[in-house]
Amino acid sequence: MAEKRDYYEVLGVSKTASADEIRQAYRKLAKKYHPDINKEAGAEEKFKEVQEAYDVLKDDQKRAAYDRFGHAAFDQAAGQNPFNGGFGGGFSGGFQDVDLGDIFSSFFGGGSSRRTRSANGPQRGDDSLTRVKISFMDAINGKDITLKVTYDEPCAHCHGTGADSPSDIHTCHTCGGSGYVRSQRQTILGTMETQSPCPTCNGTGKEVTNKCHVCGGSGYSRVKTDLKVKIPAGINNGQQIRIPGKGNRGLNGGTNGDLFIEVVVAEHEYFVRDGSNIHLKVPLSFMEAALGTEVDVPTVYGDVKMKIPAGTQPGTVLRLKGKGVKDLRGSVGDQYVELEVKTPTNLSKKQKDLLEQLKNADSGDESFFERFKKKFKW
Repeated sequence: MAEKRDYYEVLGVSKTASADEIRQAYRKLAKKYHPDINKEAGAEEKFKEVQEAYDVLKDDQKRAAYDRFGHAAFDQAAGQNPFNGGFGGGFSGGFQDVDLGDIFSSFFGGGSSRRTRSANGPQRGDDSLTRVKISFMDAINGKDITLKVTYDEPCAHCHGTGADSPSDIHTCHTCGGSGYVRSQRQTILGTMETQSPCPTCNGTGKEVTNKCHVCGGSGYSRVKTDLKVKIPAGINNGQQIRIPGKGNRGLNGGTNGDLFIEVVVAEHEYFVRDGSNIHLKVPLSFMEAALGTEVDVPTVYGDVKMKIPAGTQPGTVLRLKGKGVKDLRGSVGDQYVELEVKTPTNLSKKQKDLLEQLKNADSGDESFFERFKKKFKW
């Protein structure tokens, strides 16, 4: 397995780079290697590498862990990466709840002041995901939809504390406000010290004497509402829309996570989308293909006149420039029309007579098959 490159090297920034410098470097590289833009071999892997590096360096806590421990900070628990959430917005991992100092202290004693300070602080909630299915043409043109959502929001009375008034909040008498308690046990290696969430305050570091009369002490209220969502024109199957603050609730007064809406686009009976291009098969009679004609070809924006040249062969593909999808980046694709030459199966007597006349008029020339047989070799 190839060794991972340094995240700063991946983004092309120094270890003292500011958040703005990291963000600018990421945007430049993400645009360069995005699979929808760059079709070269290896571009997708480079994009994933850039995304992984940015996901760590954009977060102050993750960046600090990386600066201290390198890639080892994210290879805990038999190779499971607590930050692994993909690159569609991602779902919050567990690093804010995991500290390497705690892992070491559980075996060797001692403590981690950084973990203790953050234990009872506000923690952002996890992101959530839902899916909506729309028609092919709604994806092309965009659509406003109404989505029924249910989420938790901080109680308007206690603001997430769970207490009826500020005077009802006290420092936990068990843990002294740290949110954690330590215990010792004897093992074959000697006395081992462990740290676990305080059973009295559940890790918040606070005790509430009188619970909030509105939420019953939970600190939040359940909200069911109709959420209006704008589906942008040109969105593709599997792309996501982010709605801030409508995900899972935070802890200890922390903000909610975000809601990600994954768009599932239904297939069209005739149009086939390939990135920003549209493909369509159009049937022609063999006479139209032989003599040439002009037809009104359907596009996602309406009919467009297209000239079919005389002598057109089956499978010929013609391009209608600028009649593809106007995607989210503002570029416009093309429509490719594949011509299917159809042979009639139920001819009238008049049609048969006319075709016989055409065949007889051409009898002095070698047929396509005869010319083929003369060139054929075993």
